Amino acid sequence: STSGATKNGEDKLFKFAKPLRTAAYGATILNDPLWNKGMAFSYSERERLGIRGLVPPRVKSVDEQIERILSQIESKVTNTEKNIILQDIHNSNETLYHKLLVEHMEHMAPLVYTPTVGEVCKQFGAQYTRCRGMYFSQDDKGHFSHMVYNWPHDDVHVIVVTDGSRILGLGDLGVYGMGIPIGKLALYCAAGGIAPHRVLPVVLDVGCNNAELRDSPDYIGLQKERATGAEYYSVVDEFMHAVFHRWPNVVVQFEDFESSKAVPLLSRYRHRYRTFNDDIQGTGCVTLAGLLAAARNTGTSIKDIRVLCAGAGSSGLGVCEQIVRGMMAEGLSEAQARSQFVVVSSLGAIGRPDNVYGNPNHARGLSEERTLWQNDDVSDGAPMEDIMDVYKPNCLLGLSTQGGIFTKEVITEMAKTCDRPIIMPMSNPVEHAECTPEQAYEWTNGRAVVATGSPFAPVERDGQTLYPSQCNNMYAFPGIGLAASVGGVAHIDDEMLYHAAVACADTMTLEEQADGRTFPTLSRIREVSQNVACAVIRVAHAQGLCTKITDAHMEDLEQHVHSKMYYPHYVPIIEKN
Repeated sequence: STSGATKNGEDKLFKFAKPLRTAAYGATILNDPLWNKGMAFSYSERERLGIRGLVPPRVKSVDEQIERILSQIESKVTNTEKNIILQDIHNSNETLYHKLLVEHMEHMAPLVYTPTVGEVCKQFGAQYTRCRGMYFSQDDKGHFSHMVYNWPHDDVHVIVVTDGSRILGLGDLGVYGMGIPIGKLALYCAAGGIAPHRVLPVVLDVGCNNAELRDSPDYIGLQKERATGAEYYSVVDEFMHAVFHRWPNVVVQFEDFESSKAVPLLSRYRHRYRTFNDDIQGTGCVTLAGLLAAARNTGTSIKDIRVLCAGAGSSGLGVCEQIVRGMMAEGLSEAQARSQFVVVSSLGAIGRPDNVYGNPNHARGLSEERTLWQNDDVSDGAPMEDIMDVYKPNCLLGLSTQGGIFTKEVITEMAKTCDRPIIMPMSNPVEHAECTPEQAYEWTNGRAVVATGSPFAPVERDGQTLYPSQCNNMYAFPGIGLAASVGGVAHIDDEMLYHAAVACADTMTLEEQADGRTFPTLSRIREVSQNVACAVIRVAHAQGLCTKITDAHMEDLEQHVHSKMYYPHYVPIIEKN
């Protein structure tokens, strides 16, 4: 259900909630997580819905239910155990689950998504008990167009799809990657205000190249190697055609596809369908937002940021591309913006082939994509320690999935020439982070501005509390999806993503900036999503790409978007005659 709204963006429930009608009756109500309230059903509901006697006599409020769940979670030791409790709630009572997330986002987000979701994915087959989402396998090819009608909901607004080929930093997990779309869509509902019956998690099962996992007795997908070439793309093509045929207004978010597929798929579909790749565009957008905020915190402009990027994969370069577009929007030419980057591959800097380090990147052969990032101010193959002396970056961006490569030598060398170094170890999960916030603060004497891919605790140093912000894609993708849902945005382009990043940075309060944060606190995530959605819709409306927004809506867009956001609370349920 949707909520009323106040001008300051707070959720305010109507005094008299509009009832919902259902054809479900009796035990069917209790077994459907979209309708079930557990012990919160009133006695009048129990009577008219045929469930009197099917639940214990006591009536509990939603606050009492949440208090009980929090107590259960606190009794568990590991985050995986805590996640299992949340999965049970998700599978039995969606309203309660999402209300818990909304009201305790800072506590729950790490349990629902990173870093816990990686372990959940690894155990997905062993823990599998209940179907959630859809699986489109290579063996189903030719049947997708009618398979989509097996999904019981007619009004799907957001699909998150993975092929499981690059799950976080864990590699190929095949269909176990379903944990990623499930986790992402929980955040779409709680943080982005998309109703749970309007989301659909999907895995494309085209095989798995992780032989140990694929051949295990718990594996629940196709037990064969991955499809490649035309066969692979024909599966994805058929999927896209099928879902957009049934749900023409849906937005499809691609998630955790290996780089060799992610970039071609984005190019293939971004101008044909309402779609985006979160690992490339979402991460690029939120990283740009973090850089915009970090520049403000350090008293500079994004145009003055000199980036050393560790990681030269296609997805990482896509993130850098998004930052370049942001720098161009701030006034730099494309050549000037690219000159602000030194990209370091596993062989060292992509630079001029002067043979100082043997030109390893050139000897291996530079792809057209990597050639764009050659910086002639440094020698090809230069290690990070040497780049510091020559290039003097003021920002370290980690997209390498190589834990610990931002060494003490690298960071202390940068700190010698930079008053407020910006350090962003973005790789997930935690063990793949290029450094920890504690290391970044220690090696810069507390002067660093730190944003990370995984959540880290605040650091106490010299009587001061330092707050590393999590550069989490949930600051971007729920708002982008909300814009597509509410505004009917036909395509998602770079201009929209730039303004989404600015909206995220602009949501920061002075208090948050004073704490050294680069992102708003997660407790304000719905406000961020609303602002991001409005920013995207404004750009799309100016371009004539909004199918659901009128000029009248634009007069008070914030109010309109807010009024369309799902807020989880119990409403009266009436049997449909």
